[in-house]
Amino acid sequence: MRTIILVFSVLLAAVPGSAFAHAMLDHAEPRVGSTVSPAPKEMVLWFTQQLEPAFSSIEVRNEQGATVTAGNAAVVGDRTQLRVRLKALLPGTYKVIWRVLSVDTHRTEGNFTFHVRQ
Repeated sequence: MRTIILVFSVLLAAVPGSAFAHAMLDHAEPRVGSTVSPAPKEMVLWFTQQLEPAFSSIEVRNEQGATVTAGNAAVVGDRTQLRVRLKALLPGTYKVIWRVLSVDTHRTEGNFTFHVRQ
């Protein structure tokens, strides 16, 4: 019985650690769902884990689905920040699509929108 309790305790202790092994979006600028004015010149995403630069990207698309990023995203700072320059944005809704690989080789992805006001 003592062995079963010990094994269960070890497994229970391991679960929270593995749940945080993925690089999840912590916050963004412009913020998720926000309305901004003036239009931003770059998109910056912060993650909960360090990223592998070669396998991490951001796409920003306008309402017609056209890409409005100017170049490739770069991992900067302490390797938890991903940023990309943007073309001149017109008023409207923009969709941000991110895909990252954390340094422990876990892939995550997601998307959100923000709005540019006139």
